[in-house]
Amino acid sequence: MPYLGLIFNAMVWGLSWWPLRQLHALGLHPLWATALFFLIGLVLTLAWQPSAWTDFRRCRALWVLALAAGATNTAFNWAVSIGEVVRVVLLFYLMPLWAVLLAWLMLGERLTWAALGRVLLALAGAWLVLRPVDAAWPVFSGLPDVLAVGGGFGFALTNVLLRQQAHRSASARSLAMFLGAALLPGVLAYGLAAQGIIPSWPAWDVRWVLGAAALGLTVVAANVALQYSAARLPVQISSVVMLTEILFAAGSAVWLAGEMLTPTLLIGGALISLAALLTAREGVS
Repeated sequence: MPYLGLIFNAMVWGLSWWPLRQLHALGLHPLWATALFFLIGLVLTLAWQPSAWTDFRRCRALWVLALAAGATNTAFNWAVSIGEVVRVVLLFYLMPLWAVLLAWLMLGERLTWAALGRVLLALAGAWLVLRPVDAAWPVFSGLPDVLAVGGGFGFALTNVLLRQQAHRSASARSLAMFLGAALLPGVLAYGLAAQGIIPSWPAWDVRWVLGAAALGLTVVAANVALQYSAARLPVQISSVVMLTEILFAAGSAVWLAGEMLTPTLLIGGALISLAALLTAREGVS
């Protein structure tokens, strides 16, 4: 069951770009959709464990966790809705690079030569992923690239904070993540809509209402599956299984969106994945 839980979580996030784009086409921007998804999780968490709010309210570090989780989901969902799926997912999984630096700064972990080697691997992969065909230097092609890298940084910060706050109750940590992932995209969507940068909240339509409710419950189930599985498997195993998200995203993007997997992209993705695998192995040694 723990293995199936992790694969289910990876599948949900690897395929989430497609329903997000369908909802976007119906008028529900990814920011509004993300806020709605995690509002469902927030309500369910409070209904199931009302005491979680008391634990969360008393801990400032959990508020930082809420912001990190909110930034992660906001950036990732927006990026996969408007950018090249494979490119976005690979840049998001630069997470080992940020995790090494954040663990050094926040947890006092020593920077080893092995850790620096993983950073160089991830940077080399990013270089290839970001490098245009007709240029030698890597460049950000637009907002999706920036969001993908920022989302990966938020994901690394979330993981470091979860380790730092492991002594807190699981319900309080879940509440923090759901609250941040509902509040941050909601506030951002409201502000951007007021400036005319993104569409306002759409008129009620049974199609996007049912679609958003179904995807929201699926996202909540994926989050529960991740927490259940991660608590029962060694870190190196769960981290490796979670990388199957790249396979789900790449396969679906090629099949449904007609994206091309160039040799340069594949090599860059392999280097980034290798850095993630080595990080997972190092985490238990």
